[in-house]
Amino acid sequence: MSDPAISIDNSTPAETGARPRSMVLNMGPQHPSTHGVLRVLLELDGETIVKAECDIGYLHTGIEKQCEALAYQQAVTLTDRVDYLANLSNNLCYCLAVEKLLGVEAPPLAQWIRVMLTELTRICSHLVWLGTHALDIGAMSMMLYCFRDREDLLRIFEMFSGQRMMTSYFRVGGLALEPPRGWQHPVKKFLDTFPSKIDEYEDLLTANPIWLQRTKGVAVVPLDELLDLGVTGPMLRAAGLNWDIRKTEPYSGYEKFDFEVPLRTESDVYARYQVRIEEMRQSVRIARQAMEGMPSGSWVADAPNVVLPEREKMKTQMEALIYHFKIVTEGFRVPAGEVYQTIESPRGELGYYVVSDGTSKPYRVHIHGPSFGNLQATPRMIEGGLIADVIAALGSLDFILGDVDR
Repeated sequence: MSDPAISIDNSTPAETGARPRSMVLNMGPQHPSTHGVLRVLLELDGETIVKAECDIGYLHTGIEKQCEALAYQQAVTLTDRVDYLANLSNNLCYCLAVEKLLGVEAPPLAQWIRVMLTELTRICSHLVWLGTHALDIGAMSMMLYCFRDREDLLRIFEMFSGQRMMTSYFRVGGLALEPPRGWQHPVKKFLDTFPSKIDEYEDLLTANPIWLQRTKGVAVVPLDELLDLGVTGPMLRAAGLNWDIRKTEPYSGYEKFDFEVPLRTESDVYARYQVRIEEMRQSVRIARQAMEGMPSGSWVADAPNVVLPEREKMKTQMEALIYHFKIVTEGFRVPAGEVYQTIESPRGELGYYVVSDGTSKPYRVHIHGPSFGNLQATPRMIEGGLIADVIAALGSLDFILGDVDR
């Protein structure tokens, strides 16, 4: 006797409205080419993708909520974990937002160090993207070359902050530590040698027939649709939109630097590759200007109620000792208000919305991560294409799941 709870549907696909011969395939959340815990549900008709849906939330950390339980300076360490390949970009955006609320401006030396290190961070992030993107498509040697050069940058970050990745080097009012002695030598060495490394990357890929077949004309999305989806950064510039926060809404003194915004119009995987390659060249250009024109002076703002006093002053001056004690034990109070700060991160427009209720802890911190908006373009990019092109399309997005889930 059959189970009455189980029924057999003998209707045809035409009668049910289902697509004939289609199947659903789960790609991820452990698939190596998703670069994190992303699950993509693919409905396939043979090798053709009929429908795609991104399932996120596997990496949820609650960072925004955690910020409410920490003092303003303590929350800097959380921003490192949002986008762990562009941690200094997140440090910078958060610090600029809090500085706006305080009415404090970092001194010129701190601003130029910030610009130099965030541009080196952009290169570092693009190297991880290029190495893993090329590896996904089959160019294994590219990953080895990119990670070789990234190691030089991690050593520079370690020299400045003592940490290779989660540096937390920027602070509200300036920098966490005084720039180390002799930092110019490793930075100059990298800036002098890295352009030739970019030439090597292009020799291997730009005219490579396999690379061209896998990237040209793949995952094309018109500019107007990208804008509707909330896409920002290199993906928009690869579609022809001349929009870069460093140019349109300068911060940290970017208006003083001479650089160009790379643009393409094809809006395919290959165009996004070209834009990011050229962005690395422009970042070298900006970082060199910052290094050669580095101003002198203090590396923290003259704000004793916000910035920890120098160790020597703390040991010899009672007022400095009091400020040190209050900042360490209670934090500093921020005037009530709200502010939204944006910067140009390696992945696109990064924004921090910070609300203060007048206490020493943020009332609310919301992060507008570029990866979240960029990921929304995935279905539009891959539907109607082949399953093999999903890998190339996802790689061209350059998303970070920590930035998506937070």
